[in-house]
Amino acid sequence: MLRFRLLTATLTAAALLAAAPLVTAPVAVAQDSGADPVVAVVNGTELRQSDVLRSAQDLPPQMQAQIGVLFPALVERLVDLTLLTQAARDAGLAEDERVRQLVADAESDAIRRVFLEDKIDAALSEEQLQAAYQDYLTENPAGEEVKARHILLESEDEAMDVIAELEGGATFEELASERSTGPSAAQGGDLGWFSKDQMVAPFSQAAFQLRPGDYTKVPVETQFGWHVIKVEDRREKPAPSFEEIEAELREKVAREVIDEQVQALREDAAIDIKAPGNQPAPGASVPQGEAPAMEAPATEAPKE
Repeated sequence: MLRFRLLTATLTAAALLAAAPLVTAPVAVAQDSGADPVVAVVNGTELRQSDVLRSAQDLPPQMQAQIGVLFPALVERLVDLTLLTQAARDAGLAEDERVRQLVADAESDAIRRVFLEDKIDAALSEEQLQAAYQDYLTENPAGEEVKARHILLESEDEAMDVIAELEGGATFEELASERSTGPSAAQGGDLGWFSKDQMVAPFSQAAFQLRPGDYTKVPVETQFGWHVIKVEDRREKPAPSFEEIEAELREKVAREVIDEQVQALREDAAIDIKAPGNQPAPGASVPQGEAPAMEAPATEAPKE
């Protein structure tokens, strides 16, 4: 599967380059669902506009957005792919065991995908999304945020020297740019808006005790070093609107539906996992092909 995708990508690039002189103006692509004209005939096989559009589903979104402009090149690509398919069938590969396995895998993936899509579509009602939104507001209550700057130093003595300079009239932003060892030094120590849970506890406790315009008169120690903190403003953290997090809510409901479905199937299934003892031998290779899609684990934003 991976090699096939590489081949498809190569054919796509070749077709786009070959058609580059022709791609000078958008091509009118029929929008009427009843209009599906034949765009090419390859050894008697008709290729329709819908075939070309369907073949473009594997392209990056930015290229799909230019489907009218790229249409001639996509026709050329589909012609090439059709020729390869015809040649493979003529060679008898439709009955090859490797092909049968790939078809079986693709069928299983398609059935599983449609099954889950049906379950998710049934659950993604407006009522369900609104309930998820209310759960989000409950789990993420509005709270106070502060806008602050800080100066990070390696020792308490250095931090005390900075505080003395501030008492003498030095500008916090300039001192941060000159003295801070933290990454925010380039911005004059600016950390923007943050809530209590976004910073390590000693830092948050000190920052949220300050009024706008005040800075810490005693250095604050964290695992990163010694901080001098200045709060510039405070506000109530605004709750996001439904529209702002609708995509996130849809993903959350979809994950819940999948988890619930899998759990229900497990409860009713007879499962006998033969382990240990069935592990591959040391040095065993993984079969080449497309790995199953897995969601990357969420990572916590670094806390300076």
